[in-house]
Amino acid sequence: MHRVIFHLDMDAFYASVEQRDNPSLKGKPVIVGSPPTQRGVVCAASYEARKFGVRSAMPSVTAGRLCPKGIFLRPRMEAYKTESHEIMAIVSGFAGELIQQVSIDEAYLDASARCQAATADASLEAGVPLAREIKAAILERRGLTATIGIAPNKLLAKLASDFQKPDGLTVIRESEKLAFLRPLPVRALHGVGKVTEENLLRANIRTVGDLQDYAGDLRAYVGSWAAELKKFAMGEDDRALDLSDEVKSISSENTFLRDTEDRPTLRACLREQSEDVAKSLGKRRLAAHTVQVKLRYGDFTSLTRQISMEEPITEAKEIY
Repeated sequence: MHRVIFHLDMDAFYASVEQRDNPSLKGKPVIVGSPPTQRGVVCAASYEARKFGVRSAMPSVTAGRLCPKGIFLRPRMEAYKTESHEIMAIVSGFAGELIQQVSIDEAYLDASARCQAATADASLEAGVPLAREIKAAILERRGLTATIGIAPNKLLAKLASDFQKPDGLTVIRESEKLAFLRPLPVRALHGVGKVTEENLLRANIRTVGDLQDYAGDLRAYVGSWAAELKKFAMGEDDRALDLSDEVKSISSENTFLRDTEDRPTLRACLREQSEDVAKSLGKRRLAAHTVQVKLRYGDFTSLTRQISMEEPITEAKEIY
């Protein structure tokens, strides 16, 4: 059976929900996150704000400098979660149980059974009408646009959805995958973070094309991951959709010998924990969408705060 995998990604999800719910915000640079006068980060930015260089996980003070007329809004996480549930219900109507939701605003769909044709490329093309139906249903029922990438595997489907936003639909055909990948930076490949990118640069590997052509032993630069990375560079990815409901998280905890209110000490601890979590993410080739901090006082009462990003984060400085 020829594989037909969709990657659905809602466009500037948090900001788009705000613009839909408040029409006066349409066409304006909306920035969801802490105001620039306070310590905090950007959770999401509308496309109008992105034109000024505003990005998810950026310090709010930086976003304020880049986009002085930006409209900063506090996140409404419950509203976004409710909206996400409605959207995934729509998608389920088309894909049944063959869905892997990977964040609040994106999911993979396995449309292989519905889109079979004589060849791999023809099967992928057969998925286009279905993708258009899904996009149209979300727009009609929820007033939001989505971008869908169609490809023979998860790796390529994600790259396809990133290729043409907002409101895009891109197909990466089996016969075209190598050419599509060649000009991309190696950082575009699943699991390649800052450290791996720096290691590959030591071998003068900057693009996926460089990686495709490399004839040496990659293990000297990326260790045991060499074979899988080479497969990704060739557009090969046999990962199946994870259809389980298991909640996946990575954490780092610390207990002080004595209670402390010393802010420098607490900040140093948070930095160290951020580095621990970033290392764990890197080892597992994962990215995070939500960062949660839990504080336990001397009387054993607890305080928990969390923030969700529209774009995945992997580095310690972003987590901190």
